[in-house]
Amino acid sequence: MVSKDDKPNGFQKNLIQRGKDASKVRKIVAIIIVCFILIIVIGGISGYLYIHSALKPVDEANSTPVEVEIPIGSSSSTIAGILEENEIIKDARIFRLYTKFNNVNEFQAGNYTFNTAMSMDEIIESLQHGRIIVDAAHTVTIPEGLTVEEIAEVYSEQFHFSEEDFMEVANDPAFIDELMEKYPDLLTEDILDDDIHVPLEGYLFASTYEFYEEEPSIEAVIDRMVEQTNSIFQQYEGEIAEQDFTPHEAITFASVVEKETAHEEERPQIAGVFQNRLDEGLKLQTDPTVLYAKGEHQAVVTFEDLEVESPYNTYVVDGLPVGPISNFAENSLRAVLSPEESDYLYFLHDEDGNIHFSETFEEHGENREEYID
Repeated sequence: MVSKDDKPNGFQKNLIQRGKDASKVRKIVAIIIVCFILIIVIGGISGYLYIHSALKPVDEANSTPVEVEIPIGSSSSTIAGILEENEIIKDARIFRLYTKFNNVNEFQAGNYTFNTAMSMDEIIESLQHGRIIVDAAHTVTIPEGLTVEEIAEVYSEQFHFSEEDFMEVANDPAFIDELMEKYPDLLTEDILDDDIHVPLEGYLFASTYEFYEEEPSIEAVIDRMVEQTNSIFQQYEGEIAEQDFTPHEAITFASVVEKETAHEEERPQIAGVFQNRLDEGLKLQTDPTVLYAKGEHQAVVTFEDLEVESPYNTYVVDGLPVGPISNFAENSLRAVLSPEESDYLYFLHDEDGNIHFSETFEEHGENREEYID
C-alpha cells in the first residue's frame, strides 16, 4: 500500500508538470531550430544554385548575334536591365551584385554584338574594353545632309537591294504606320501631309551603321536609322517643347541649317539669322529649299528657280518648308535650339566658301557686289 506520506503533494505535482512542460518546450524549440537551420541550408543551397546558374551563359548552344546598344552615361543598373531585356543575362540583380562584389566598373558605351553563349565574365570584359565580339558583315557610313533618295543610293551599292526597292519601302504606308506606332513622339501626323515628298525625309540619321546580317531587310535598315534619330531627339525633346517647336518643325529647321553650311561653327550663326527672320515675319529665302523643291542638283540657283511654286520653296512660302530637306547632324539641331544672338537678317557665301553676314538688305546687296558679282 502507498501511504499518504508517499503520495506526491501539490508542490511535487507542480514540479512534475513543469518538468513535462519544459520537456515539451525544449522539443518544440529543438524542432523550430532544426526547421530554421533546414530553411537556411535549403535556402542557401537554392540561392547558391540560382546564382551559379545565373552566372552561366543563357544558352551555350546558341551563338546567334544579338545587337545591344549601351547609351552614354548608363549606370550598372541600366546596363544590367538592357542585358536582361535582350536575354544576354538571366538576372539583372545577379549581374549588379556580381560586378559590385568584384569591384567592376567603368563600362564603355557603344553598340555591341553579344550572344547567349557568352559567360558573365566575357560580357563584362567586353563592356569594360568596348570590344565588340562579332565582326560586322557590313559597315555603312551615311553622311550628313543626304536626302532619302541619296541614302538609298548609298545602301544599294553595298546591299542586295536596289535604290528603287529602298524607296518603295520608305514610302510604304503600312510600314510608315508601324514606325509611327513604334516612335510616336518622333514620327507625328505631320509626316503624312499630302505635300510631303517622302514621309521619312530628315528622319534617317546620319551615322556609321554596322550590320551583322549578310542581307538585312530594308525595313531593318530603315528602322535602325529612325531609332538613332529617335535616340538623338529624346535628348532634346524637352528643349524642343520649351521653344514651342513641334518635333517635325525642329527637325525641318535643323535640316535647313544643315544644308546651308558644312561648317559646324557657322551653324549657330545661321540658325540665329533664320530665327531673326522668322521673328520678323520675313521669308527664310534659302536656296537649298529651292533645289529640294525642284528635285534637282545644280550649282547655281537662278531667279526663275526662286519662283517655283512649292511648299518647300522658302522664297514662296512663309516660315519653314513643309518638311525636312535632308537628314541632319546633331550639332545642327543644337544650333536651332541655341542660335547665336545677333541683329543679322542676311548672309551669303562667297566663292571661297566664306560667310558674310549683314543686318540690312542694303548691306546684303553690298556684300553680294563685293564677294559674288
